[in-house]
Amino acid sequence: MRTSEGRTLSEEWSSGPRTYLGLMVAGFPNLFLVTGPGSPGVKSQMILSIEQHTDWIVDCLKYMQERGLNRIGASDQAQAAWVEHVNEIANATLYPLANSWYMGANIPGKPRVFMPYVGGVHRYKKRCDEVALNGYEGFVLESVRRKEAVAG
Repeated sequence: MRTSEGRTLSEEWSSGPRTYLGLMVAGFPNLFLVTGPGSPGVKSQMILSIEQHTDWIVDCLKYMQERGLNRIGASDQAQAAWVEHVNEIANATLYPLANSWYMGANIPGKPRVFMPYVGGVHRYKKRCDEVALNGYEGFVLESVRRKEAVAG
């Protein structure tokens, strides 16, 4: 899987993972993440976070189908703002000071980036719900004509 510029996810994340809501990565349309970096997944009851994400994704897909849309991607601006928000919340805690896997310290040479959202599951879910209620604010939704497969 590559961006339209040919970059891989590993290349995009070489300086640390960046997502919008922990659900999508700008430049990778239709690639939904479940409990990805930037979500509270690992700092919550994981089953609850998985259910919240999968319910949100299903509702998003229904929204798109009802409108004849087949492509969704995080905007660069929304992703940057979310990463900034995640870091702002994390920096108000002691987490970034620890040599923990939350910072990527378990892998030599890995960038030190705080990965989970620690603003609370309720606050996170409320933000995800607001995004959906606002027409999937921060996402680019479109209808892209698919090339038909040709046998031969």
